[in-house]
Amino acid sequence: MNRQALHPLLTPLARKAESGEVDRREFLRIAALLGCHVALPAAASAQAPLAGDTAQTRLPFPPDDPAAKSGGILRVAMPVQKMHDPATYAWAEMSNQTRHIIEYLTITGPDNITRPMLAERWQASGDLRTWTFHLRRNIRWHNGDVFTARDVAWNIRRWLDSRLGSSNIALSTFSAMLEEVPAGRKTGNKRARPAKRIAANAIEIIDAYTIRLNLTRPVLSVPEDFYAYPTAILHPSFKPPFWKNPVGTGPFALKQLAVASKCILQRARDVSGTPLPYWGGKVYLDEIHYYHYDQDNQLAALATGEVDAIYAFNAEQMEFAKSIDGVISSAPTGRTLCCRMRLDRKPFDNKKLRQALALATDAEAIRTLVFPNGGIRGENHHVAPLHPEYFPLPKQQRDAAAARRLLREAGYPNGLTLTISVGNTDGPWQQAICEALRDQWKEAGIQLNISLVPASKYWNIWKQATFGATAWLHRPLGTMSLSLAYRAASPWNETRFDDPQFERLLNDAEAVADPRRRKLKMEAVEKRLQDAAIMIQPVWRPEYTMTSRRVRGYNAHPSQYHQFNKVWLA
Repeated sequence: MNRQALHPLLTPLARKAESGEVDRREFLRIAALLGCHVALPAAASAQAPLAGDTAQTRLPFPPDDPAAKSGGILRVAMPVQKMHDPATYAWAEMSNQTRHIIEYLTITGPDNITRPMLAERWQASGDLRTWTFHLRRNIRWHNGDVFTARDVAWNIRRWLDSRLGSSNIALSTFSAMLEEVPAGRKTGNKRARPAKRIAANAIEIIDAYTIRLNLTRPVLSVPEDFYAYPTAILHPSFKPPFWKNPVGTGPFALKQLAVASKCILQRARDVSGTPLPYWGGKVYLDEIHYYHYDQDNQLAALATGEVDAIYAFNAEQMEFAKSIDGVISSAPTGRTLCCRMRLDRKPFDNKKLRQALALATDAEAIRTLVFPNGGIRGENHHVAPLHPEYFPLPKQQRDAAAARRLLREAGYPNGLTLTISVGNTDGPWQQAICEALRDQWKEAGIQLNISLVPASKYWNIWKQATFGATAWLHRPLGTMSLSLAYRAASPWNETRFDDPQFERLLNDAEAVADPRRRKLKMEAVEKRLQDAAIMIQPVWRPEYTMTSRRVRGYNAHPSQYHQFNKVWLA
């Protein structure tokens, strides 16, 4: 192996990869994050080069198919949603509607490896505090403007404005660009939390095509954070709503949006009607049409030929899917349901009560009931076994008698009644989990009522509900989910969890490149969250999608992200 191009943190890992001590796929993933192109025998099957040398100037998409045909309309069944402000999107479906109009600095493929996109390459300093991104020089916005480092800087500064309410501010990369300012006086007994502002020199424009990020702490996941779905790069002229002036760098433009009906994308064109040259090479489709179908009805639309592809279907629909003449695709995911509690409200400010709920739960029984094929047991800490940093904690066992004792100690000797809000935003499996919890908790003296909220309205109340069942999407790293959901300053911290020790442990784990050492660091992170008992998270769900046989070049993505640049119709 040639180590000349290796980041210093990778040199010992390269030796371990050669000896087999470290998984080679994991080594390749970390090498890509650190901006290093390496040549391992296992790399031969990668669909695109890793970051780092001249190989990185190649495109981040799969190679062209010699048999591919140009033209045609890809019709996709998926809930069609509003397109207001991409930085505050809360649904992956919204991002799919804009993913081929506005693009990202990086791209994470179906293989969970992150590669350059609008960036051409990047370098990380030895201490992971300084990240330098070199942008591609042949990219223009649809309005003719040249894409530059100033555009990227404008987007990052916007995300870091807490008034915007973007979840990006909680991602490790961007939270590490903030510094504390003195807090105001304490109010009553409430601990004063310091305000934060962008750190001096956090964003440094080196030249028109080079931007440097100077972080306040080490972060390994910087490239992956730049493909979180609300991090799409907008033109600095942006004013919400996006659909009114959708200027992008992608191959498509917005032709029509009718919320809850259809979203029509067509190849971006100049004033004469000629397709604009696309920096990313050949794109085969003329148009992409999203038609509004709830998840329960998407397979039926595919079966009748109304659409060519669907967003997703549930495990209980598998037999129906198998009866359709098409191609089923699946991917293991970090998608889950968190039955989470507001810690700032009674009765969930009582830790013993929360721990009693965890003790009264049989996660394996719920997995077997809801996702017998492909589901993975959850452990109440939001890090999945497929995440590279996952540390296997001892499995929690159900003990209804111990749960009753804890309830008595918590001040509920006669049990109690709770109500959970569920919106089935990702399908009826969410309600099935709540019903299973209801049945299990009876033995411990807990009566669980289920308040079924229309899926279209759940996201209006998800952060306000005292007890809510919220579906969380897959992220390539568990640490990304933890940062988004459980850092005190995150707009998506629906539990109101506020634990400085947890955040210090998480920061410590994120600074470690060695996969084995990071796993060991994650033991304390997972245990801290699990012991706090702020959620009941029984299962990780598998991902299923389907296309007709005429759709070629489509691969299921664990995050349900649509990447149609090389999709074509036979």
